[in-house]
Amino acid sequence: MTKALVSIVIPCYNQGKYLEETVQSVLASSYKPLEIIIVNDGSKDNSLTIAHQLAEKHSEIKVIDQENGGVAKARNKGIRAAKGSYILPLDGDDLISPDYLEKSVETLSSSPNVKVVYCQAVKFNESGQKPWKLKPFSRNQLARDNMIFVAALFRKSDFLEIGGFSEDMSMGREDWEFWIKMLKNGGDVIQLPFIGFYYRLTPTSKRKKTGTNQKKRERIAYLNAHHRSFFEQELNGPLRFQRTWSKPYNTLLKWLGKL
Repeated sequence: MTKALVSIVIPCYNQGKYLEETVQSVLASSYKPLEIIIVNDGSKDNSLTIAHQLAEKHSEIKVIDQENGGVAKARNKGIRAAKGSYILPLDGDDLISPDYLEKSVETLSSSPNVKVVYCQAVKFNESGQKPWKLKPFSRNQLARDNMIFVAALFRKSDFLEIGGFSEDMSMGREDWEFWIKMLKNGGDVIQLPFIGFYYRLTPTSKRKKTGTNQKKRERIAYLNAHHRSFFEQELNGPLRFQRTWSKPYNTLLKWLGKL
């Protein structure tokens, strides 16, 4: 029986110093066949040179170069060019374990109702690593916060059905909105019971840049505008700045006749 091709899509912006380590973590995977698509997003460092050097050494690697357009656009371009039926996005400075792809494909391929497979994770830097404490998945919890990092396995057909990552979501956490789009109308999610993903903490980590109050307000406004019925279903009204209190606050306002 022919095994399904898995496409690992790596957007890269000025991550040349980490790119080879990221790629090597994928090449060390126990699962084959796979392809690696590196999308250079207008990097100003040596990322593109390193990507081409890696492609010359490994036939599994394809390089796409684009003007800087943001991580969502880079992911979309790479995924649309991918030949695999299963997709794993992986940022250009993060790592995966050797067994992550194999266990994920095994789960996804044997369960038609499952849309997303991910795992346990750690955050790391030069000082060491610590567990990334992720809340259990539920649609209600997803309405208030994201618990699925972007390096999760899903079917390319599901990606195409929802139109990919929203390229106009420039205020960050576009992966959260992506999972809402994919899962709001159903589908199971499985978290594998082992550490398979390693999120690198750097001074320029995107999560730090998107944590300001202004970015949060912009993000909440975007989510409410694009997924109103989802939040109505799960939170009895819109997502609020104090996200945990969204449902009780909305319920109170409805009881008072103010919503």
